[in-house]
Amino acid sequence: MNVIMKTTLYGSLFDIKRYAIHDGPGIRVTIFMRGCPLQCWWCHNPEGIRSLSDDCNADGEFLNKQNSNSRYGAKNISSRMSVDEVLREIEKETLFFDESGGGVTFSGGEPLVQSEFLDAMLRESKQREIHTAIDTTGYASQEILEQVMHNVDLFLYDLKLMDNDMHLKYTGVSNCCILNNLKMLADQGKNIAIRFPLIPGITDTDDNLSAMVNYLSCLRKISTFHILPFHNTAQHKYKRLDMEDKTGEIAPPTLDQIESVKLRLEDAGLSVHIGG
Repeated sequence: MNVIMKTTLYGSLFDIKRYAIHDGPGIRVTIFMRGCPLQCWWCHNPEGIRSLSDDCNADGEFLNKQNSNSRYGAKNISSRMSVDEVLREIEKETLFFDESGGGVTFSGGEPLVQSEFLDAMLRESKQREIHTAIDTTGYASQEILEQVMHNVDLFLYDLKLMDNDMHLKYTGVSNCCILNNLKMLADQGKNIAIRFPLIPGITDTDDNLSAMVNYLSCLRKISTFHILPFHNTAQHKYKRLDMEDKTGEIAPPTLDQIESVKLRLEDAGLSVHIGG
C-alpha cells in the first residue's frame, strides 16, 4: 500500500500585524514575509529585505530565531512558521473579517520571493472564504504570478518609477518585468490597486507622472490609485540594523505637494486616494 506523506511547508516572516486598516478593505491581518530583490532607497521595512538564507545554517536549515520586535503580532513570532501556524494566526481574526469585509494581506519584503509558501497560504485562505490581498512590487517571473493570481482577490501593486535607468538607480532592479506583469494582470481582469510612493524630487517629477499616466491609460481599468507620501519614521530601523539610510536628506512632501500630485492624477481620470 502506498502511503502519501504530506509535506509541511515553512516560510520566513518578520511580523504579523493585526487590525490593519491600510492594507486593503476592512480590518485585516497583514503577514510580513522576509526577502526582497529590490533595494529601494525609501524602504520603510528594511528588516524585511534580508535574504532568506540569512535565516539558515550551513546545511540550509532554518534557525528558529524569535522576533522580539514584532509590533502587533502573536507573542514570540518565530522567523520560521509553517502554513498551518500562519493560518491559525489568521483565523483568530475571522470575526473582524466578517464584520468589516476584511481579510488577510501578504506583504513584505516581497511575498512572491517565497512563492510556494505564499501559494499554499493563499489556497488555504480561499478555502476558508477569507478575502486575500498581496502587497507586491511585481518583481517576479510571470510564471509565479500566474501560479498564485487565481487565489488573490486584490493586488496592491507598487508602481514607482517609469524610466528604467531611474528605476535601476533607486531600486537596484529593472522595471521591465514589473510593467509587463502589471499589464498581464490587467489583461486578465484582476482587481488591482496601484500604490505610488511619493518621494519628493524622485518619483513626483513631471516626466515620471506623465509616463505613469500614459502607461496606465493603456491598461484595463485600475480600481484605485493610492498615493503613499514619504515619511522618515523608519530612520531608527536603519540605525538599529546598521544599514545606510539613503533618504536622510529628503523631507516628507508638504500637503500642497501631495494635493498637486493628487489633482494631476485625478485630471487624468484616475480614482486617487491618499494613503493605504
